[in-house]
Amino acid sequence: MTSPLGKDLLGLEFLSSEQIRLILDTAEPFKEISERAIKKVPALRGSTIVNLFFENSTRTRISFEFAEKRLSADTVNVSSSGSSVAKGETLVDTARNLEAMRIDMVVIRHGASGAASFLAERIESNVINAGDGTHEHPTQGLLDLLTLRDHLGDLKGKRVCICGDVLHSRVARSNIWGLQKVGAEVAVCGPRSLLPNSIEEFGVTVFKRIEEAIEWADALNVLRLQLERMTAGYIPSSREYNRVFGVSRERLNRAKRKILILHPGPMNRGVEIDSDVADGPHSVILNQVTNGVAVRMAVLYLLAGGKPELAEAAKGGNR
Repeated sequence: MTSPLGKDLLGLEFLSSEQIRLILDTAEPFKEISERAIKKVPALRGSTIVNLFFENSTRTRISFEFAEKRLSADTVNVSSSGSSVAKGETLVDTARNLEAMRIDMVVIRHGASGAASFLAERIESNVINAGDGTHEHPTQGLLDLLTLRDHLGDLKGKRVCICGDVLHSRVARSNIWGLQKVGAEVAVCGPRSLLPNSIEEFGVTVFKRIEEAIEWADALNVLRLQLERMTAGYIPSSREYNRVFGVSRERLNRAKRKILILHPGPMNRGVEIDSDVADGPHSVILNQVTNGVAVRMAVLYLLAGGKPELAEAAKGGNR
């Protein structure tokens, strides 16, 4: 069956606005499954999905596992540390060996930008990018869009500022492409050392001060300071970063309107975001986690050839 998304989901940059809206609309009926006593439908019964994670992950991996199991797919988890990759096997050899076992989909997370695309060109199974290097993290971008849409309605003309470590963030790139496709205005804010040199070419507004971003925005997507990816002195210290760019209750209280606060996690509390903001009334961070399962169910369902109009019926499997 042909999927309306094509063979793979590698990023949001090359998806159309119609395809993005299709995923978000398909995710809506799947939300209700998580609220039921029996959290399972038979939509992907008989399908085998491999989660191929070459980078540590808790939130994304578990979210995909929940999505796969709630659609009744058979799942296999492979990590680089416990596989032949640790013995020198290449990415393609690993995937081809898995494909020889007649799998249907691969969900891949890899530290190299372009790894998901590289794999998708070489195997027939569907490939879903669960984050590749500093390139994209499409399902995180989609769940952020769904969360914003839940709280703001139509996103056309809404103002969203992505704050913090944009340079190292695959989430930032997926958010920028996705938000622009659905008509939102996008800005970034952070130290110049943590913004790409060509950031203006993304068609975004650039704020140098967090106070300006808060005054402008309807929502802030606060990025984690990715200290593990930093090989040079991008910032003087975590304390100094918090003083200048940290999202605090005091700063939010000066805003003229209520601002939504998103964070892709995991959070560095007291660095990019203060605890009373992360746990406060502005925060929709836990909504993001809940929406992550529904969005990933929608992506899996659509790539498997599921009909969007049947998603509502598909959720009625087991009650």
